[in-house]
Amino acid sequence: MSETKRAVVLGAGMAGILAAIKLRETPNVDVVVYEKSDRVGGTWRENTYPGLTCDTPSHHYTYSFARNPNWSRYLPPGPEIQSYFEDVAERFGVYPLTHFGEECIKAEFREGKWELEFASGRKDSAEILIAATGVLHHPNMPNIEGASDFKGALFHSSRWDHSIPLENKRIAVIGSGSTGVQICSALAGKVAQFEHFVRTPQWIMPVDNAPFTAEQIASFQDPDVLAEAMDFEGYSAAVNAYTEALLDDQSEMAQQMAGACLMNLEQSVQDPELKEALRPDHKAMCKRLIFSPDYYQAIQRPNTRLVRSGIKRIVENGIETEDGELYELDIIVYATGFQADRFVRPMDVIGRNGLSLNTLWADYPKAYLALSVPDFPNFFMLNGPNGPVGNFSLVEIAENQWGWVEQLLEPVLSGAASEVCCTAEGMITYEARREEAARKTVWYTGGCNSWYLNAAGIPASWPWAFKDFEAAMANPVWADIDLR
Repeated sequence: MSETKRAVVLGAGMAGILAAIKLRETPNVDVVVYEKSDRVGGTWRENTYPGLTCDTPSHHYTYSFARNPNWSRYLPPGPEIQSYFEDVAERFGVYPLTHFGEECIKAEFREGKWELEFASGRKDSAEILIAATGVLHHPNMPNIEGASDFKGALFHSSRWDHSIPLENKRIAVIGSGSTGVQICSALAGKVAQFEHFVRTPQWIMPVDNAPFTAEQIASFQDPDVLAEAMDFEGYSAAVNAYTEALLDDQSEMAQQMAGACLMNLEQSVQDPELKEALRPDHKAMCKRLIFSPDYYQAIQRPNTRLVRSGIKRIVENGIETEDGELYELDIIVYATGFQADRFVRPMDVIGRNGLSLNTLWADYPKAYLALSVPDFPNFFMLNGPNGPVGNFSLVEIAENQWGWVEQLLEPVLSGAASEVCCTAEGMITYEARREEAARKTVWYTGGCNSWYLNAAGIPASWPWAFKDFEAAMANPVWADIDLR
């Protein structure tokens, strides 16, 4: 009988909950989870802004082993997603494994184990370390002159201050990604004045986000009816069509999607000047495509304005733009995204022979299949650098990734090996191949700047078809794996 191994999972968001459940089911594994916050949920715990919605269909934004028949709409609202993850953590026994309020600040591999240090002073050690620390959780705060002078409320969208009433307030949202669009849709026409500051307009794909009827929700309680409603074959075809459009901006599917976005703009916006102000200057899907049922309608509501002029400075009573206009405001919201290249950092991770992950990532983050790095044994990242981050279900992605991790851990758990990670040659070869393919995607050829691009200007994402990702996760290339 093989010796019991200890596994530490860092993070109790979607991927951390998954890892904890899977490790808990694995024989001869003692698993513990550390979460820096006071609750599970990750992204859906942090983000609570008005209008928060996932752009993946509800029934596909669930674990395969814990389908949820009770979603209220086609696209799931943020609070329902948070409740779902809390419920799964409860049902599958994640809470007893989890220490909350514990932020890992250092992890060092010494003498066959990961030695961990926490901000609280706690220490722990484990043979296996799973980083489920998320991607979009370090807010990107713009450096705008005069921000500290503003007398009203100013905060990032992921730190929404719910103590401030919105009624009769003059509100500005800075940022044109999904978050800015969703907040505009939720608040425009319902507050005294709403200003949407947009530096770069984005293409918007129309989507019907209709609520499910009580009869539908009742019928979904039958797993067979739910499975039929999920239409796995149709969903898979849609995912493959979407990846085809990403990989070749001249493809028929790319043309169809671009046409749908263009038609949405042309038919939804009546005022010619506003229509031109909302017209993007890049190809559809060059940035993360925004799905919205009502943004164009929201931006045309009373007491709502699109502001394209650049921001010169923030003053005590509002925002002054480069064209000299002053927008008097009560609340300013930064919907300016996140530092997408942080991953496990600022935690200091040190592998064999004192090699630091910060050193390895001096240029930009990289990992073999987004999961492993050489000389960091038994260390795996879920949703790590350069993984699939398009408009896909990250739950499905994480489950696929766990299938790969599970296979690599098998020799360690069986006693056939004590250490496993990718080889240096394997990662170098893979990353060169990935970068070459990434330069052919619309993220690179589409004529825009986006958070998908790394410090070298190369798209930091999986640049092949989704079915190729699934195949890679199911079939590890053992020639690229360092077993000791």
